[in-house]
Amino acid sequence: MATLSCSWVQETMPQTPIFSSMLGSSCSGQVQPDMGERCVDPVYQDGNLVSGSLEALIERLVPTMDYYPDRTYIFTFLLSSRVFIHPHELLAKVGQICIKQKQQLETGTEAEKAKLKSFAAKIIQLLKEWTETFPYDFQDEKSMKELKEIAHRITQCDEENGTVKKIISQMTQNLLMALSARSQFQEIREKFRQPVTDKGTILKTKPQSTQKDILSVCCDPLILAQQLTYIELERVSNIYPEDLMQIVSHMDSLDNHKCRSDVTKTYNLEAYDNWFNCLSMLVATEICRIVKKKQRTRMVEFFIDVARECFNIGNFNSMMAIISGMNLSPVARLKKTWSKVKTAKFDVLEHHMDPSSNFCNYRTALQGAAQRSQTANSNREKIVIPVFNLFIKDIYFLHKIHTNRLPNGQINFKKFWEISRQIHDFLTWKQVECPFEKDKKIQTYLLTAPIYSEEALFIASFESEGPENHMEKDSWKTLRTTLLNRA
Repeated sequence: MATLSCSWVQETMPQTPIFSSMLGSSCSGQVQPDMGERCVDPVYQDGNLVSGSLEALIERLVPTMDYYPDRTYIFTFLLSSRVFIHPHELLAKVGQICIKQKQQLETGTEAEKAKLKSFAAKIIQLLKEWTETFPYDFQDEKSMKELKEIAHRITQCDEENGTVKKIISQMTQNLLMALSARSQFQEIREKFRQPVTDKGTILKTKPQSTQKDILSVCCDPLILAQQLTYIELERVSNIYPEDLMQIVSHMDSLDNHKCRSDVTKTYNLEAYDNWFNCLSMLVATEICRIVKKKQRTRMVEFFIDVARECFNIGNFNSMMAIISGMNLSPVARLKKTWSKVKTAKFDVLEHHMDPSSNFCNYRTALQGAAQRSQTANSNREKIVIPVFNLFIKDIYFLHKIHTNRLPNGQINFKKFWEISRQIHDFLTWKQVECPFEKDKKIQTYLLTAPIYSEEALFIASFESEGPENHMEKDSWKTLRTTLLNRA
């Protein structure tokens, strides 16, 4: 499909890179909306916007003849506004401001017509950024109705040659395509969404001799790390900024004892978290179900090498999942196996993931990977996949530590600058195109291989290496009794 040139829209509004400065544009450095006597709303510190009423922040979002909001501000406000106002309500307010400004310019003179056309171009650019970055804001009929209403009024600004109408038509078409694609993914996701323990729980005392293991499918740690990275990037591509912001919205609803029916369940986040758990359990399963100690030792060392390759690639999430799998009790208790493992590499990996000082070592490594990504020439060097669980916790604590509103009632926008900065970093990383070719055979095994339940893991572990203390003996006895009762 041929794309319509938007140079007419863009030529009047040069853009600054998103988050070139954490707190966006300054009062002195760029044109600000004329707030008249209301200079205390919004509030700026050292040229940076730190707070304001919802009304003032909305005014700052809407372009005027002499002003277009910084892209950093557009992203941050549209992301955080859903905590305070529904998207369709925000669209309605934007539409009302547009009508007022349009009426002021409708004097009929040629000069005013040119200004009206320039104003229309800026409104279109704002709507274009909104629909491209947050298409899911327009999933309901109310939002689409408000969008069409604004588009209709803006189209009247250029009825002579119809340029505005064509651009709006293409923007709407792209929006509907984005919503359709996401809807199809949701249907597929719902169809295959299952808890970890439902995925092939096994309670056999001995594995079948013909059963495959990961080494029979892939014996190269680098290739397996690359395929894990492929899966990771595929999964994170389906996580959107509004999904992450739902963490804040959902917690506010719980704090206020409200049930927000408009908040979509965070299935995308749950699906990605389930992938982490599946990978951890798969690692433990692959190790525990091997009967012979020598082969089991080889499997442990293989996964250590895979985790190291993940670290080198920048895939910290898979690396953490593998380490977590090897640290599960059924694996960690296999002392005879671990005594044969060359643990120097594993010790290095655990050092990187040491939880002390709020995972300081990991955060240093993540920062290094992020800096490498910024200057990289190839997609391979751009890969940064953070430990998702820690990323979510960072957003959670940012939200809990800082209030949404200040004592004077204004929105604490400084808080949302930081939350949006972290979310924007994640969005930048997830857009990297995977440089590795998909190996269907390996990925099929990783995604469909039977996974032991926690109970089955302990059974396999005790059968490989018997219980060594009273606590383990009691656990083993209980497990055997349970097994006999089911027989």
